[in-house]
Amino acid sequence: MRIAFIPIDNRPVCYTLPKLLAEIDSDIEFLIPDRKLLGDLNRPADIGGLFEWILTLPKVDAAVLSLDTVAYGGLIPSRRCSESFEEVRNRICTLREVLEEKECKIYAFSSIMRISNNNYNEEEKEYWDKWGKKIFEYSYLSHKTEGKTRIETDIPPEILDDYIETRRRNFEINKIYLEWHKEGLFDTLIFSKDDCAEYGFNVQEAKVLERMGAYVKTGADEIPLSLLSRAICGNVKICPIFLEPQCKDLFSNYEDISIESSVYGQIDLAGCSVCDEDSADILLYVNNFKNNQGEIVMNIGTEGFDRSFEVPDRPYMIADVRFANGADNNFIMELFKNKIVDKNFYGYSAWNTSANSLGSLICGAKIKFLAKKYNADAFAKLQITRFLDDWAYQANVRQTLLKPDIEQLSAGMKSFENIVEKLFDRDINVTYSYPWNRLFEVEVEFN
Repeated sequence: MRIAFIPIDNRPVCYTLPKLLAEIDSDIEFLIPDRKLLGDLNRPADIGGLFEWILTLPKVDAAVLSLDTVAYGGLIPSRRCSESFEEVRNRICTLREVLEEKECKIYAFSSIMRISNNNYNEEEKEYWDKWGKKIFEYSYLSHKTEGKTRIETDIPPEILDDYIETRRRNFEINKIYLEWHKEGLFDTLIFSKDDCAEYGFNVQEAKVLERMGAYVKTGADEIPLSLLSRAICGNVKICPIFLEPQCKDLFSNYEDISIESSVYGQIDLAGCSVCDEDSADILLYVNNFKNNQGEIVMNIGTEGFDRSFEVPDRPYMIADVRFANGADNNFIMELFKNKIVDKNFYGYSAWNTSANSLGSLICGAKIKFLAKKYNADAFAKLQITRFLDDWAYQANVRQTLLKPDIEQLSAGMKSFENIVEKLFDRDINVTYSYPWNRLFEVEVEFN
């Protein structure tokens, strides 16, 4: 099967992770643009270069597209770029003509512009460092009062007007995509929303799109991976098993649905089906949280896993979502008491949000289960990366660092590498980098 894939940007979870996933089945020919064509934290994608790449693609069976990348230059540029609605519309109309010539199934997603509740402008327009919280409050109250009450604000009119116009542009572009979907251009079209509060312009827009017939999904970075899974033909029956079953109705951080709904939604989006334990192809163990989801980066604790874990004698995978932004150390120690890396092990994930972990995990498990030419080394690389990133780095070493420091990082990772080597019974020769020069993401590179 030949699949073309255009990521959100050049971060490891957007660029190298889908490549690792696709390599699990050597029968998949995975086509992805050169990394230099994609955007980073401060630079948008080379849109012209991406159009050339699409034009020169050989015949493919499926294409997975981040529409924000080809429309604006990436997810972050979709919130920053100053191009007019007409300029963006003309660009995506050209994209449609190109895609129609490809005659393949198209799995696409576009974001509903988020509203972060902080004065942190790393991924927003420059004025967010002074007015971010105020804009969030204005959005929240405008929606909550349904526009019936005039909201008093000291946000400069030119800033508020710019923000609202940027939202209007993106919303109108999303409505165009939805019309194209109804006309049959896309096999699947997802609108993603992240960092959701109860009220806000983004919540309003999501409801309008849903009333128009759109599929709106909480999440972001994992959605291209879920669409990659969906593009691979074949159903996998999955039985979710919550390790805290009495708490599966609680909401994860950064999401506006319960962890149970998130699990079921991710299975469905991946083109898999939920079933009971007896008829399952793969068991999905969910290390969910009691009371609240912990947040490692923000030093928000929660009750860790405190029991034994029995490794089943059948295919299984593990979503470790007790904490956001990293693994549950208690649970990891319990896992490592067992011989978990065997023929029945279909993956582990604990990166960032619950949706991030679930979407990427299910994708890898589906590819492995249906693989025509299974590549065991590729699967091992994927899992080693997850344990080194999600557990060793995010849940432990990152907490000892004040700023990106490769020497200090590499030294701190050594003891964890030794544990992972024993777990997988193979030598690990890796180096690390900070592709966006910040602590939030690290890249594990195999030598």
